[in-house]
Amino acid sequence: MKTRKDFEKVYERLREIMIPFANDLDLKSDVPGSMYIDTNHIMQNKKPLFFGAVRINKRYVSYHLMPIYVNPALLKNVSAELKKRMQGKSCLNFTERDEDLFAELTLLTRAGYEYYRHKGYV
Repeated sequence: MKTRKDFEKVYERLREIMIPFANDLDLKSDVPGSMYIDTNHIMQNKKPLFFGAVRINKRYVSYHLMPIYVNPALLKNVSAELKKRMQGKSCLNFTERDEDLFAELTLLTRAGYEYYRHKGYV
């Protein structure tokens, strides 16, 4: 069974993927085990548009990427291996480091950011 320490290593690597986008967005929270990023775009409900988050949970580390919910076409060229990690429409779960999947996730996160930028959300 994976330990909290194992998940911390996964979390740190996933955080490394998402944190570069915080410079142009609104980093709401960045504490050990949890990072949350909104955009500065305010929606009709008067709340900011969510970009992404990384969080250690009890059995996995979750990587939330809202642009893939807003624009599912971003998933068109994603590998079956990465899609297997999906839970719901915008969350991917990991229990261990996988640099091949993380490289793909880095490209997907960049594509999501670029989509948001193109739409004027960034």
